[in-house]
Amino acid sequence: MSLALEDRLAITELISLHGHLVDDGSLDRLDELFTPDVVYDVTEFGQEPLVGVAAIREAAWALGAANPVAHHVTNVVITASADGRVRVRSKGLGVQADGSCGSVSYDDTVVRTPDGWRIDHRKLSPRRTPLGGLTSAG
Repeated sequence: MSLALEDRLAITELISLHGHLVDDGSLDRLDELFTPDVVYDVTEFGQEPLVGVAAIREAAWALGAANPVAHHVTNVVITASADGRVRVRSKGLGVQADGSCGSVSYDDTVVRTPDGWRIDHRKLSPRRTPLGGLTSAG
């Protein structure tokens, strides 16, 4: 499957919109990002996957002041699949209120819906080790 430039732009804006909505506290608009039955996989953070927009919203409210004050997304790579789904890989930086910063990788599956592109599955992976944890082979 090939993606038109307009679709690539819309998907990139979808991925970027996440940080704006969360940082602004506009959690009532998360349905602009996700399908109703989205799976938000945070297992690498020791939590069960969140299923559905309401679960994501509730988790963000529960985290409260521990939420980053700024989410930044970069390095967006979009790959179309023959099944009509689109894989999107990006990097995220979260800045905390105390100025500390963390890095994640987002691995998303996005689908076209009647309302536009939406994230159907998102996996967050913390970036804690240089070179993906690989060491020299020689």
